Amino acid sequence: MLRAIDLFCGAGGLSQGLKDAGFEVVFAVDNNVVAIETYKMNHATPLAVADDIKNIDPNIVMQQLGLKAGELDLLAGCPPCQGFSKLRTRNKHISAEDVRNDLIFEYLRFVETFQPRALMLENVPYLIKDSRMGTFLSAVSALGYSINEKSASVEDASDYGVPQRRKRMIFVASRLGSITSPPKVMKKVTVREAIGNLPEPGKSGDEIHDLPVIRSPRVTEVIAAIPKDGGGRLDLPDHLQLPCHKKCPKGFLDVYGRMWWDKVSPTITGGCHNPSKGRFLHPEQNRAITLREAAALQTFPPDYKFSLRKGKDSLALMIGNALPPKFIQAHAHAIREHLGA
Repeated sequence: MLRAIDLFCGAGGLSQGLKDAGFEVVFAVDNNVVAIETYKMNHATPLAVADDIKNIDPNIVMQQLGLKAGELDLLAGCPPCQGFSKLRTRNKHISAEDVRNDLIFEYLRFVETFQPRALMLENVPYLIKDSRMGTFLSAVSALGYSINEKSASVEDASDYGVPQRRKRMIFVASRLGSITSPPKVMKKVTVREAIGNLPEPGKSGDEIHDLPVIRSPRVTEVIAAIPKDGGGRLDLPDHLQLPCHKKCPKGFLDVYGRMWWDKVSPTITGGCHNPSKGRFLHPEQNRAITLREAAALQTFPPDYKFSLRKGKDSLALMIGNALPPKFIQAHAHAIREHLGA
């Protein structure tokens, strides 16, 4: 079986996609202790470490794995991307100073040591325009990886079987030449197909589907008044318009919006359980989507386990920050075929 490493592994979405494509993940690291707890609940990776990657010596990891330079099949990772987020890049000064932007070079440090046969790096679209990406590509090319104009591209996860509109940058490269892009799906998966068969929350027996929700009577009334299947806050009568929305009638139109049954969902974020954070209301029921529904829209398996040790908000952030396994699986499968496995 082909061996892979998952850097900045989070809750394990990338590793799940790699496993589904036929890779064995032999090492994973993330500095979020609860994310590593979640990771270990689902993956039997021998070395799954909760630590700052800056503290990890790739030479020691390579020795622990019994590998030599050039023997690892795939180095994959998604450095924390908040520094390149859309809102932060509007303030270029803040964005440029965000220390997380330099974590791409921690990934490069592992490339230089392991010299894996293939690489996969995933991040937000704005990274592709950053000067750091140019520096990274030059360094990788100098190490013998085949780089062309298609090596780094911005893709929509919904084109690869994810029931969610989610644009991400993905970079793939190999020492063996160019990697063929995976085929896109003929028909996108809808919200109905992803969560339509889930039971109503409350008594399902699934802890993260049944988490209790407390809303004020006012917010409960607002949610109930949003039209089913795609309605939004502009559909509310004047007396139910929130004061903050009246002050900004044309801004953030997705907040307090319902998803459409027969379309893909909006991007699942760390605020996915909060209707004030986006179009996260259930298409039909008078509530926000549950965290199990959010995980399903991210394409985690239905039995994927999550740690609740730090509460609901922490879990929502883990799910929102995760890589959709189906998206990763498609690209990892293309890499596997390229490597001749």
